[in-house]
Amino acid sequence: MDKLQTDHGRRRFLIGTTSVIGGVGVAALATPFVLSMFPSARAKAAGAPVEVDISKVEPGMMITQEWRGQPVWIVNRTPAMMAQLAKNAHFLSDPGSDKSEQPEACKNVPRAMKSHENVLVVVGICTHLGCSPTEKLKAGNEGGMGADWPGGFLCPCHGSKYDMSGRVFKSMPAPLNLKVPPYVYLTDTRLMVGTDKKGT
Repeated sequence: MDKLQTDHGRRRFLIGTTSVIGGVGVAALATPFVLSMFPSARAKAAGAPVEVDISKVEPGMMITQEWRGQPVWIVNRTPAMMAQLAKNAHFLSDPGSDKSEQPEACKNVPRAMKSHENVLVVVGICTHLGCSPTEKLKAGNEGGMGADWPGGFLCPCHGSKYDMSGRVFKSMPAPLNLKVPPYVYLTDTRLMVGTDKKGT
């Protein structure tokens, strides 16, 4: 009877110990799997908002800033470029940007914040198959696009054309205007791409 109780006690001890060791082993194996579901620091940084200094972007100039692995174009449009925008509606597919993606504050002809209407901020990826258009900012023959060219962008892959607000021309392969990412002005010369709230 004494020996039977000892064997039973030993069995419970061994089962308990095995269960604890097994549980620790399962937790050790599951931890890397669970952690792999969370984004890495590099992935978080790649999707984080990006601050851009636009103080040296002269009128008529464009700079490119990377955000989330995509080129973001920032163009300081001249008064002549701005004046042309309202004249482009008759040859644009979506002149009011009703079907295209942009922050609500940029749903206007310049597709820009009212406080800085001359500054265009768009993702430089064609909405057709994801090629990167080339800048053809100068109007007319000077831009190499013919006398009636209003200035804008040309996708070299399939010929889609966009005006200086990133709005696509009619009868082009691209179905939508260039995307305007969320952004906010921190000061008159600094903006943050990737958020529409200051301090984010």
